[in-house]
Amino acid sequence: MNHKKLLTLQIDLRTSMPTQKQVFLLCLLIISFFLAPSLALSVAGGSSCSDSVFPNNQVFASCTDLPNLDSFLHWTYSPSSSTLHIAYRHSQVSSSTWVAWGINPTSKGMIGTQAIVAYQKPDGTMAVFTSPVDSYGTRLREGNLTFSVSDLSAMFLDNEMVIFATIELPENTTSVNHVWQDGPVSGDNLGMHGVSGNHLQSMGNLNLSSGQAIGSHGGNSKTKLKIAHGVLNAVSWGIMMPSGFMAARYLKALGPRADPLWFYTHVSLQLSGYFLGMAGGATGLVLGSMPSGNHHPCHMGIGISLFTLGLLQISALFLRPAKDHKHRHIWNWFHHITGYVVLLLSLVNIWVGFTILKPAKGWMIGYGSISGAIMLTSLILEVWKKMTRDGMINGAQVNATPTSADNKV
Repeated sequence: MNHKKLLTLQIDLRTSMPTQKQVFLLCLLIISFFLAPSLALSVAGGSSCSDSVFPNNQVFASCTDLPNLDSFLHWTYSPSSSTLHIAYRHSQVSSSTWVAWGINPTSKGMIGTQAIVAYQKPDGTMAVFTSPVDSYGTRLREGNLTFSVSDLSAMFLDNEMVIFATIELPENTTSVNHVWQDGPVSGDNLGMHGVSGNHLQSMGNLNLSSGQAIGSHGGNSKTKLKIAHGVLNAVSWGIMMPSGFMAARYLKALGPRADPLWFYTHVSLQLSGYFLGMAGGATGLVLGSMPSGNHHPCHMGIGISLFTLGLLQISALFLRPAKDHKHRHIWNWFHHITGYVVLLLSLVNIWVGFTILKPAKGWMIGYGSISGAIMLTSLILEVWKKMTRDGMINGAQVNATPTSADNKV
């Protein structure tokens, strides 16, 4: 009796031993932990300043990626005439938002700022004017500044508002304190801006002689990181993961002729999607660690859950028992249920991310179209699979004799 138990234990251990392919995939997973952060930073790198093209081919000598409120300042300073030509860009805003940029010639902060304000009027035209800020309760009324401003104009395109202006500064000016802000607008009534977080940190110092700005991130663009975070996670969790699921569920239904194509397609898409998701998660951690970074507990919590469940799915690849093992049905149940949970949480978190990032409608329409196409295709294939299984159409039987690839997932 003891001999039989020992023999059974030896068989169980032998059938559970990892194969060379499993060892290779495990090594690939370990390597990815080190490569994913580098991939994230390389995708997110580069300055958003270089991406801007202004009307009439306007070119500015310097550009600063401002650290708060998704803003950028392009400028050219002429010391001989003490004139400052600026283009202030404020991204990720809607038509019901006012934006402002200004110089404070007396101190740092809001009080005393000589501001330029812009917003889109109800008829679609742009309003742009100067407004001196003399109290915390300012209504941003139009008024003259302590210095001359000319060539005022503004534009709103693709959720980005831009203010253009030429400012005459006092002679021998080498640096200025500047402030930028945004807030809600209803009709022609400008509401109060936010009084916490980034709204209280949107200020800095502009060195006109060196072309540098204190309180900016320069080439490490925060907006670039946000875009990289969104794109990487939408592609990985929102496209590659569902595609990997479809490969396992529907290619396998073709029977022996799809063996082992369905298995390797499934594993390749799932592993690649997870690695890209790691890179997307790395950009999220970088954004959250920035001094001015916003924290979104719900979005972060779902992301951590996805990362953990994804890691469990990949770990299951190496820990799965042989097909004839007595515990194989438990592994199958775990693998399938976890997969469905990952797909559901991925879809939810991507749209939560959209509400946070507030991208241009084109991004949301594009992803929504792809996501809808995946769902529609899955529905059609699900009907086809059921009809094939029930013998209503000619084709492979889903419950046909197991193929060699069935032992792999």
